Amino acid sequence: MVLVPESLKYTKELAKLFAGSDNILLISHINPDGDAIGAQLALFYYLLSTGKTADMIAPNNLQEFLKWMDGADKINVFIRQRERCKELIERADLIVMLDFNQSNRLGEAEQLVLASKAKRVVIDHHLNPDNYSDLLISDPSACSTSEIIYRIVTELNGSPFIYRPYAEALYVGIITDTGNFDHGSYSGDTFRIVADLLETGIDKGKIQNLVYNNFSSDRMRLMGYALNQKMVIIPEFQTAYISLSKNDLKTYHYVKGDTEGFVNMPLSINGIVFSVFFVEKDGFVKLSFRSKGTFPVNEFASRFFYGGGHLNASGGEYPDTLENTVSYFLKILKENFGNLNNIN
Repeated sequence: MVLVPESLKYTKELAKLFAGSDNILLISHINPDGDAIGAQLALFYYLLSTGKTADMIAPNNLQEFLKWMDGADKINVFIRQRERCKELIERADLIVMLDFNQSNRLGEAEQLVLASKAKRVVIDHHLNPDNYSDLLISDPSACSTSEIIYRIVTELNGSPFIYRPYAEALYVGIITDTGNFDHGSYSGDTFRIVADLLETGIDKGKIQNLVYNNFSSDRMRLMGYALNQKMVIIPEFQTAYISLSKNDLKTYHYVKGDTEGFVNMPLSINGIVFSVFFVEKDGFVKLSFRSKGTFPVNEFASRFFYGGGHLNASGGEYPDTLENTVSYFLKILKENFGNLNNIN
């Protein structure tokens, strides 16, 4: 069993909130990833085991490679079930927000949640949280929100909670937010948690296949195109980037989740410490940043692309065309790479 003393100050208050609530609502962030869905499902199953009524909302659609998870079909998708989700928000007396710390990550649900009279809890591991909750449980040293949920539930339960869908959900959250332990702030405690999860009898091989080997042939062709035709290497700045337009995605019959992991690939190139992935959206460009060593992509994202995250893994966006966004990126890269690369 793994317990972190810092979590003790949170769980007593959280336990009181759970005990005094009749309608608990769990919400993940927009474009929910494996950690957001894993943490959400795990807490959902624990609450059900205690006799509580709990519901789940995701602001928009789940990625295809997560839909196999037990309970994923119980997550109400706001952009497809607006009236149902509004009803759930209005009747909730406790809203728990998982894996994000800025209210704009709620998407269309933001104003409804902020206007709710329910108590609000945030459980997250990202830096620089905003103040929009009654209880903030924030641990940037954790590799994932799923790791935090494991610690909290173990403490609330008095021992590790043993239930296969719960363990599978947390395992998915941990491996996806660390890139299968390729990046992130995982520790020895993380591996002790994973050991506990594996000892419940979950099928590690099955989960790995469903998460990492569950894509279409179109996705493989898109990946080949991205690496062969769209990857640009800038040796003098130890940087590589890939940019994909909406037409690129359409050509390869893109479905949500198909570009997962693309940003990590250039980091396997000798000498590259900074990787950026651009995807054209309607009216803006979404960016993903990854780095090796001490290059602070979270600072790069927050200073220049309205984003943030972790030292080696962050995201952002820019309200312009794909071409102009790439040009802007190249300009600020040239102006700031040296200082940022030596910041630590």
